Amino acid sequence: MYEKIYSFVQSVDNLVWGWAMILLLLGTHLFLTIRTGFIQRKTITKGIPLSVSKEDGADGEVSQFGALTTALASTIGTGNIIGVGTAIALGGPGAVLWCWLTGVFGIATKYSESLIAVKYRVKTEDGRMQGGAMYALERGLNMKWLGMIFAVFAGFASFGIGCATQVNAIAEVCNTNLGVPAWIVGVVIAILTAFVIFGGIKSIASVCEKLVPFMAAFYVLGCIIILFMNRDFVIPAITTICQLAFASPKTVVGGLVGGGLRAAIQYGVARGLFSNESGMGSAPIAAAAAKTKNPVRQALVSSTGTFWDTVVVCLMTGLVLVSTMMKNPEIGAAQITDGGKLTTLAFSQIPYFGPFILVVGIITFAYSTILGWAYYGERCVEYFSGKIGLIPYRVLYIVVALIAPVLALDLVWLIADVLNALMAIPNLIAVLLLSPVIVKETKKYINNLDAVDDTPVPVIKTGVGHKKEK
Repeated sequence: MYEKIYSFVQSVDNLVWGWAMILLLLGTHLFLTIRTGFIQRKTITKGIPLSVSKEDGADGEVSQFGALTTALASTIGTGNIIGVGTAIALGGPGAVLWCWLTGVFGIATKYSESLIAVKYRVKTEDGRMQGGAMYALERGLNMKWLGMIFAVFAGFASFGIGCATQVNAIAEVCNTNLGVPAWIVGVVIAILTAFVIFGGIKSIASVCEKLVPFMAAFYVLGCIIILFMNRDFVIPAITTICQLAFASPKTVVGGLVGGGLRAAIQYGVARGLFSNESGMGSAPIAAAAAKTKNPVRQALVSSTGTFWDTVVVCLMTGLVLVSTMMKNPEIGAAQITDGGKLTTLAFSQIPYFGPFILVVGIITFAYSTILGWAYYGERCVEYFSGKIGLIPYRVLYIVVALIAPVLALDLVWLIADVLNALMAIPNLIAVLLLSPVIVKETKKYINNLDAVDDTPVPVIKTGVGHKKEK
């Protein structure tokens, strides 16, 4: 029975992640890169400095850094560790290049979707800021029905990409390396998650502001150590990644076999999206809650999330894995299809501390993702059900966390891939159709980032079904 279900979901995954979806996603990244005047060039000079600046007197619930770390919490997760390993295992080393390119050009899409999220955000009667693709579709394009579709897909996706895959990964790594029973991991994660998510965005942002910088620095340090140990294979690894990104399945370079052009692109782009979420419409939900003077400021801050997540962390993971496979040909020859196992073998090269770094990295990455996606899911559920749906959603989210350790990880990853694609489509429609607004706002504020947008934020009444503006 399981094999039939897995086969069916895999067929759906291959369908939604066919060439049409790949071209839509990459095409949007390229289109918005051109339309925004290659906004990526502002990432280091403008985006990063703004992310740590204060916005005194600006409207919003959390700081720009709080919104960024909440978004990073959901993006820097197992996709950066296990996800990259899975992409290499299924698509070959060439998938790393496509994953990286998705991040580089995805910066423009993350910028654009965050801009319209702030531009069309609303405020509830109790002072909470809400925004995202659903509000951009409704208020910017008068397509409330499509906003509802996005909210439904994103709400369901939160249980997969945000919860089940993450808890499952924590359980697996704790059981393998520490001998902790999976069910205990589920109970502990469920309790810790309940304590935080019932506190709302401020509680989540507070935890993420402290957790994200630590976990990223800790993991990157481990990658640097391994790359130093593999220093003789780093340049060959880069060459191999670039060659196998466009090679046929029979091509062999340095003992490694490529998965073919389609496999490299499919798994590289899919895992890139899973990792940085550019184009998926999730991170802008957190961006909409930020205190910011104008939409462009927060859009620049949000775009740095993709830079850190994919351009830096995912690239380092890819180089670590490929250089390790080249250094140890028996790993490549074994044709390992388990991304987690591949990553474990790579980090085991560090004497004594390697497994510890990986365990801490996966636990912190995954737990922060659980928190970030809980907030995304809540906002989507409230969009189509009103506040009445929040408590049931939180309870169900915690239940999923509780049972996730016993779920089949390969099936959960496939379902997450499908839901990612389904929620990305409405969001990509929003950024493409609202690109004139994105260009207009960019021109208005990009050279005057301290200017204050005095457009009033609509106050909404929250009721069962949806909201109505006052």
